[in-house]
Amino acid sequence: MAKKRILLKIGSNTLTKETNQISRGKIEDIGRQIAKLKDDYEFIIVSSGAIAAAKQFVKLEHNGKEINVKQALAAIGQPHLMRIFQENFRELGLFTSQCLLSYSDFEKPESQENIKNTINVLVANNFIPIINENDTVATDEIQFGDNDKLAALTAALLQVDLLLIATNTNGIYTKKSIENGTAETITAVSNINDLKSEISLEKSSHGTGGMHSKIQAATIAQQASIETWVINGLKDNFIVDALKGVSSHTKILK
Repeated sequence: MAKKRILLKIGSNTLTKETNQISRGKIEDIGRQIAKLKDDYEFIIVSSGAIAAAKQFVKLEHNGKEINVKQALAAIGQPHLMRIFQENFRELGLFTSQCLLSYSDFEKPESQENIKNTINVLVANNFIPIINENDTVATDEIQFGDNDKLAALTAALLQVDLLLIATNTNGIYTKKSIENGTAETITAVSNINDLKSEISLEKSSHGTGGMHSKIQAATIAQQASIETWVINGLKDNFIVDALKGVSSHTKILK
């Protein structure tokens, strides 16, 4: 039987465990789960966290715009982020590879074909592609989406079986429950418009997405007939538990 293909999007808040630095423990947790599931699933990762990785090492002197500083931090942090992934995954017998993409890559048929072919070769040879936006030349995700849209476009291009978006909540909560302070998860929904009235426009502390960008990502995925799950990446074993159906998360059906 062919393995099911999962695109896992990991936001900055998940990778830092809501602290000011990348959590090696969280990256190890992700690697351990992938190693456990690798006989049945193949994984492609879209990972934020380059800027957070850089902030552990440097404080930049600058006179430029804030966005330029973030681009510079991303350039410094991306190699550190990849090194942490590589070191932790290698200990688990997993091999990693880096793919930097920009939105313009998804607009040209030739680039789309190149992305598909490259990632398929990597996956076929047991290398896990770790994708991030090429932040030194593009700023969309820095400003708006924390890689949610990038993950959805990649999922659609590769026709994955499932898009997992790891965040810092147990999925998407009903608006009423947030107002009441009870945080009740919407477990499954088909009509994305039903979700739009439930979400808040607040953004997360390290990330730039919030739930609004996750709804946009799920819309792109649904148009490509791909199911999206919004899951709590802060919890240990979050991928395995979601696949077993023992965690509280939101399924946006295809």
